[in-house]
Amino acid sequence: MEGRIKTIYLAGGCFWGIEHLMKALPGVVDTTCGYANGTGERDASYQRVCSGETGFRETVRVAFDSAATSVDALLYALFQVIEPEAVNRQAHDVGTQYQAGVFWTPDDTEVEADVHRVMDVERTRHAHFAVEEKPLENFFAAEEYHQDYLDKNPSGYCHVPQTTIAALASIPFDESYYRS
Repeated sequence: MEGRIKTIYLAGGCFWGIEHLMKALPGVVDTTCGYANGTGERDASYQRVCSGETGFRETVRVAFDSAATSVDALLYALFQVIEPEAVNRQAHDVGTQYQAGVFWTPDDTEVEADVHRVMDVERTRHAHFAVEEKPLENFFAAEEYHQDYLDKNPSGYCHVPQTTIAALASIPFDESYYRS
């Protein structure tokens, strides 16, 4: 089966760690840190987003080859590093911009269906499931210094342990995990 490049948008606290994780996974071909589902382009800056007044989530746009990986595998990795019951925080990161979420472009019904299926399973595993699940309203790339931040600053802050990233990148995902 020939794959094609698909896109999903993942929020899970500080985007540095989520980007670093996604870049390590087989089949991911590109990542971009940015701001999703907020008030608009004029407010899409780190300073404004951190004010808590924009509705933006720190989000990573993940482009992946659907022949080499799946929405299931990407979401499995995300759920290994987030706190699905947390509202407006992940680990030590606190604020509305750190709310976890999964977003898709409104015209991509395949990704949307996969997201809903996986989220339905994850929702049953948590008493107070708080991960947002909705179509992408907007996305603006973050400032250049946020892109590939942990590659540029290997000892920089990251709420995702490097050992977890290495394990998720090296262990093949069992595609039956979310299937009944």
